[in-house]
Amino acid sequence: MSLDPRTVCSAEYPDWLRAAETGFLRASASPPPEEEIAVRLAHIDPTRVQGVFDAGRCVATFRSFAQDLTVVGGATVPADAVTAVTVSPTHRRRGLLSRMMARDLAAAKERGDVVASLIAAEYPIYGRYGFGPATWTVEWEIDVPRAGLDPRAPVPSEADGGRIELVDGADVRKLGPELHSRLAARQHGVVSRSERWWQRSTGVDVPASETWTEPFHAVYRSSAGETDGLITYRADDHWGDGKQPLNKATVAGMTAVTPAAERALWRFVCSVDWITTVRSGYRAPDDVLPLLLPDPRAARVVTQADWLWLRLLDVPRALEARTYATEGALVLDVRDTAGLAGGRFLLEVSPSGASCVPTTRDADLTLGVAELSTLHLGDESPVRLAALGRLDEHRAGAVARADLMFRTPRRAWCPDVF
Repeated sequence: MSLDPRTVCSAEYPDWLRAAETGFLRASASPPPEEEIAVRLAHIDPTRVQGVFDAGRCVATFRSFAQDLTVVGGATVPADAVTAVTVSPTHRRRGLLSRMMARDLAAAKERGDVVASLIAAEYPIYGRYGFGPATWTVEWEIDVPRAGLDPRAPVPSEADGGRIELVDGADVRKLGPELHSRLAARQHGVVSRSERWWQRSTGVDVPASETWTEPFHAVYRSSAGETDGLITYRADDHWGDGKQPLNKATVAGMTAVTPAAERALWRFVCSVDWITTVRSGYRAPDDVLPLLLPDPRAARVVTQADWLWLRLLDVPRALEARTYATEGALVLDVRDTAGLAGGRFLLEVSPSGASCVPTTRDADLTLGVAELSTLHLGDESPVRLAALGRLDEHRAGAVARADLMFRTPRRAWCPDVF
């Protein structure tokens, strides 16, 4: 029997959801209540939900949704965001994921999406579909007593005329979207957030299958009254011998659009009474957090991993959308076995703009679409990829020139998982 992916109808969605939960090892003895199913269906595009069925049972799941990705320079491009990818353990190694992926990427190409994006649960899976890791993430754990912060010193917000206020979820839903838009305008790698994202992150209509613990929210307001930062964190309740508080604060998210807001919010969460350990949440690899501490060694890395993966679907539009700090020209021979984005392209860039057009000129570099996707946000080096044998140089100096053209002063960062 042929097992082909197809669009899932609303009546099949509970079974699709059960299969997705099984794939993520979150099996439940009972199906979600009808109210939860209704809420979920209200916030997804049903035409972009795929499943594979065997004898009436869903055995593979795949969903995508519309997303905007910030590229180098602050412009955004439309992305096909891939999520909920599972294959039941009884049906592995039958090509089900390959067929679902091919179907989705073809539709994304037809829609005019410039890239596809995802967060990879496992590293080896997605390279064969043309995806490459385009951002990385780091999480720190801060030993607050060792950090050397003076509890008697005024917090930075007081020193520069700003202030920090505790707010609730309703305030976050009101203030957060505009603040996130300001971040997206200056940080490449950031992806858009829907209204549903803000609801879920503040406890609105959280599925019954998920445990919700109300967090603390604090905003930083500048001396001019602008909301320039937001931090969300949770704290545990742990006491050592002799009634000594040893509480840990875990940051669920921190957005700051000015250096003053960044300094003030980190200092704030590290100065909360009873907190002796702070988990930073997932940050950019070059985040300044450790250097904000008198003793940077008080912040130890507990996670360092690839994060946002990209797959270019339209090479000219992708390369023309971003900015470049230098002048240069390259002929790129891009290999794409799926036939979606391959070809030979002349890329000419300068600080005033970029042009990328098909060409018949001899190639300077040959590389796969996964490698070009990895380079797109400037977080990887062509020199490193050449050393790994993942791109070929046909003209002396082309790799070094590509390195100058693609790299960025600060690293790409995606604060979200999806």
